Amino acid sequence: MIAVDWGGSSLRAYRLADDGRVLERRRSDEGALSCQGRFGRVLAGLVDGWDDPLVVMAGMVGARGGWIEVPYVRCPADVGALAAGMRHLDGSAEAPGLAGRALWCVPGMADRTTAAGDVMRGEETQVVGLEPVLGPGTHTVCLPGTHSKWVQVRDGAIVRLSTAMTGELYALLRAHSILGRSMPTGEPPLDQAAFDAGLACSADPAGGLLHDLFGVRTAFLFNRFPAPALPSYLSGLLVGHELQAALAGLPAPVHLVGNAALVDRYAHALQARGVEVLRHPEDLAAAGIHRLARARGLA
Repeated sequence: MIAVDWGGSSLRAYRLADDGRVLERRRSDEGALSCQGRFGRVLAGLVDGWDDPLVVMAGMVGARGGWIEVPYVRCPADVGALAAGMRHLDGSAEAPGLAGRALWCVPGMADRTTAAGDVMRGEETQVVGLEPVLGPGTHTVCLPGTHSKWVQVRDGAIVRLSTAMTGELYALLRAHSILGRSMPTGEPPLDQAAFDAGLACSADPAGGLLHDLFGVRTAFLFNRFPAPALPSYLSGLLVGHELQAALAGLPAPVHLVGNAALVDRYAHALQARGVEVLRHPEDLAAAGIHRLARARGLA
């Protein structure tokens, strides 16, 4: 089968063996947000030459405004509940290269246990791929990114989720606030000392996120850090405040899933607070999609 992790800004496809092993990988920058009216053609082009008849997709491709809107499955939900929420779609009308293939899309998840509520699309497949490693009991999973997800798993079911817009807020402040005016263009290498200073500042109960953010401005005015170090200081502040909120009441260790550079940054921040971490690869989505296809009886 072919597993497709189709996010808002990128697209990854995995050709899988019967047992779920990844045989080949392909990647594209044509995320779901830029594919209106072209989903079938984009997918057909990416999997051209792979003759596997089953294609299972996950991520923003199944969101409102995506190729097909697949309703959210509510927490708590296990593999069986997520598999039952999968939807079939016909892609042959959009692209001849998809004729004869069975196309399915995985649902996202919704947590309506809080006043604000929360959702995720795509990350649930990474958690499903991780579950066989977790075993029984209650576990904390963090998937850092533009919208970081904190997921609680209990005995094989996703029971709670929370989103922090840390990555997006960082980008907005860099590009569209007074803080960005004192920072260089481009993304300089991580300055570990500045990042650690931001982490330490976020732990000060006398501050608060809104106050601490203006501290990035004063750090420049008071020459605490050179301009190339300011993005790292801002990153440390934001990640630190994310951890302050996310770790309340969640059990350790924290299982980190994502790209190596971002996982390294979060692991360092968590360990600085005395929290044990376990790291896992980003392509767990492929394993999760394979598990869901099997649970649905497709593979």
